[in-house]
Amino acid sequence: MFGIYLKRELGRRKKAALVIALGLALGIALVITVNSVSAGMTQAQDKVLKSLYGLGTDMTVTKARSAPTSGSSGRPNFQFDAGSNDSDATQSSDRVMTQGGQALAAGVVTKVAAQKGVSGAVGALTLNVTKVDGSFTQGKAQSQSGGSSSQGQGGPGGQSGGSTAAPQVQGGGAEFDVNSYSVAGVDVTDQTLGPLAGSKITTGKTFTATQTDAKVAVVSKAYAKENSLKVGKTLKISGTKYTIIGIATPDSSESTTDVYLPLKQAQTLADAKNQVTTIYVKATDSQQIDSVKTAIQKNIAGTTVTTSADLAETVSGSLSTASDLATSVGKWLSVAVLVAAFLVAALLTSSAVSRRVREFGTLKALGWPSRRVTRQVVGESIVNGLLGGALGIGLGLAAAYTVTAISPKLTAQLGSTGGGGMGGGPGGGPGQQSAQNTMEIALSAPVSMTTIALAVGLAVTGGLIAGAMGGWRASRMRPADALRSVS
Repeated sequence: MFGIYLKRELGRRKKAALVIALGLALGIALVITVNSVSAGMTQAQDKVLKSLYGLGTDMTVTKARSAPTSGSSGRPNFQFDAGSNDSDATQSSDRVMTQGGQALAAGVVTKVAAQKGVSGAVGALTLNVTKVDGSFTQGKAQSQSGGSSSQGQGGPGGQSGGSTAAPQVQGGGAEFDVNSYSVAGVDVTDQTLGPLAGSKITTGKTFTATQTDAKVAVVSKAYAKENSLKVGKTLKISGTKYTIIGIATPDSSESTTDVYLPLKQAQTLADAKNQVTTIYVKATDSQQIDSVKTAIQKNIAGTTVTTSADLAETVSGSLSTASDLATSVGKWLSVAVLVAAFLVAALLTSSAVSRRVREFGTLKALGWPSRRVTRQVVGESIVNGLLGGALGIGLGLAAAYTVTAISPKLTAQLGSTGGGGMGGGPGGGPGQQSAQNTMEIALSAPVSMTTIALAVGLAVTGGLIAGAMGGWRASRMRPADALRSVS
């Protein structure tokens, strides 16, 4: 009897049922959309952190930032000399600098590894190479970074190469191009941690444990494409030729390192023997990360320890802004819309019950108890709620699919954490870190089963609220109300 009556009543009131269902559907669709976009934001942030930090890394140790020494400009100098009889001399000069000019003794790696709760520690040396190619006419030229030039070019991958060298020419003219790229010295004996851990070799091979001081290199896919490099070709850095043995593709997002070398070779290039700029640390248990950080800071002076949580706080750009909006404004907007949808559904249900005074009064006169009338109204409302839930899930999935299909681009920029480096990520020299630590992430909107279950729960809740309001109104009706409605 319940099912037959329910089917008949819903069939008679299709428009009213559809209005109630649509109201709930819009609220539920908004919840699904906000939750899926928020999940996409979280995934995007995780990709950024993994790419900058290295997979499996729990924290990094860098040298505590110190004040620059007096008389030190921190800018690279380049010397060029064109003979007076040479009307078109082309010269090239590379300037290799450690990240931020801050480095730790390689022995600190052993000290970090010995701390309680540390399962592994690997040192790496991050360098920035500024390459200047110049063509000079008669005279001598000296170039110093810090100015700007119309001939200056950005770094690989469309990133700015930092400060562009400004020539100072005596008795002649000069034109030159400036390009900057990042180099990471890798401990080839343990590649499970460090700057290369977040990438996989898609062409060629990676370093072997015996290539501790070999003149070989692995380059990132983006850098190889930009400079037409392939496995087997040579790469010249500061007069030294390196044979490319592999092309590395980051597991997620874009790589912030262009070239990978064995650690000893990187130390030789930078004249930084037995030095590292970053120590990548893996804790024995994720629950001990904070205690390991405290132990390192207490027992090893002059260091800054950065965890993934610290790094996440420094991420800015449109990704961070959109994430904040999704988690704050978006969620509160979803709550407001849901409350409004529930209220509208309840009011519409109550209004519909008021228009059925004759019907419910007659049913009571025929012997229907109030609880049976209430159950009938609640049942109709739950069905309306489930219908709204189905429509809402459909609309929400369509919105999430649209976001994923469009894949809007968001930028993520890693700021300084107060140490000598950029939170463990390979940065560059002064004025270059922000450019080389800026990434572009494609946003997706994954919908989990938990979100679907939440939508179903909201649909049932909306139906129960509307049914409770309508049932309460129906339970107060008397058979006499039906007689009065006839007159």
